[in-house]
Amino acid sequence: MRRADRLFQIIQVLRRTRQPLTADAIAEELETSKRTIYRDIATLIGQRIPIRGEAGMGYVLERGFDLPPLMLTPDEIEAAVLGAQWVAGHADPALARAAEDLIAKIADTVPERLRPFVLEPASRARPDWRREPDRIDMAKTRAHIHAGKKITLHYRDEQGRESHRTIWPIAVGYLEAVRLLAAWCELRSDFRSFRTDRVIGADYLDEKYPERREALRNKWRKSLVWELPKEP
Repeated sequence: MRRADRLFQIIQVLRRTRQPLTADAIAEELETSKRTIYRDIATLIGQRIPIRGEAGMGYVLERGFDLPPLMLTPDEIEAAVLGAQWVAGHADPALARAAEDLIAKIADTVPERLRPFVLEPASRARPDWRREPDRIDMAKTRAHIHAGKKITLHYRDEQGRESHRTIWPIAVGYLEAVRLLAAWCELRSDFRSFRTDRVIGADYLDEKYPERREALRNKWRKSLVWELPKEP
């Protein structure tokens, strides 16, 4: 690996986490020596790259630093295009269009030598396959997730039982054939997963839920709602 490429990769490794990374860990990932990493870190700091830390303690890339938008490696382009292909084939229409636009933008902005990685990628995602239709406005749902606002659902479960409940939406999980809306359910006083194809109707409320969205999301992660979905 050329030194310039290695310096770039060190920045990439550091920007991936907010936790300090030791020279040993960086050297192992880049398959080089710890001494080389020490020299490269010193070079980056000398070039005013905001890296904080020291030998034995680990290094952190300070917030606020970013690389130019065209600095993408072939593997990063392959990953972005593969992910966009999957979204185009499995997500709701708004996100599917956004994924197609993203691929087009990447093709227009990367250098000519990297364009084949976009237009003729080595990896392919399977297109839409037996996907159940969403019966809820996914664009509005994502907007309410970002805004931390409540939604009232009219829902039909697997046994055909209907219910109305007010939820605090947290995230949408895109599975192979269905989507799950993870939320705090006021009726059950617990986290629940709702299949978007089983929603009969939805009212998007202006009322914000009382808990900070970040705190609620952290509680949801600890509940392992995706791994152990509960019937609403």
